[in-house]
Amino acid sequence: MATSTRALPRTSDHAAWSRVLALHAYVERELGAALQRRHAIGLSEFRSLEHLHGSENSELRMQDLAEKVGLNQSSVTRLVGRLETAGFAYKDLCPSDRRGVYAVITDEGRRRYEAARATYAEVLSSALNTLAADPELGPTVHSLRTP
Repeated sequence: MATSTRALPRTSDHAAWSRVLALHAYVERELGAALQRRHAIGLSEFRSLEHLHGSENSELRMQDLAEKVGLNQSSVTRLVGRLETAGFAYKDLCPSDRRGVYAVITDEGRRRYEAARATYAEVLSSALNTLAADPELGPTVHSLRTP
C-alpha cells in the first residue's frame, strides 16, 4: 500500500521552518523598534513608502500596495490613512476608473523614506550578524546570505 508523503511535514522541515520564523520575528522586532525610535514610522509604513517610492509615477493601486506589504484591503486603507495624516502619502482616484483608488507618496514621504532607508539597512545587517553568531540560527542566516 502506498503512503502519502504529504500527510505530515518531515521533522527536519518543521525544525527548519521554526528557525526561519524565529529569525524573522527577531529581525522584524529590531527593525520595527529602530524605525519607530529614529524616524517615528512603523515597519509597515516604511515598507509602504518603499514600494511607493520605487513604483512608476510614485503611486500604486491600493490593492497592489496591500499585496506588496502583505495586508488585507481594510488594513492597507488604515495604513494609508496614517501615512496621509503624517503627510507622507495621499489617496487619489484613478481618472479612467473612478472606483480605482491609488496611494501616492508625497515629497515629505519620499524624504522620510530616504532618511529611514539607511537605518533599515544598518539594523537589518546588525540583526542578521547577531543571529549569525547563534549556534542554532547561524546556519540559517548563512544559507540566506549565500547567493
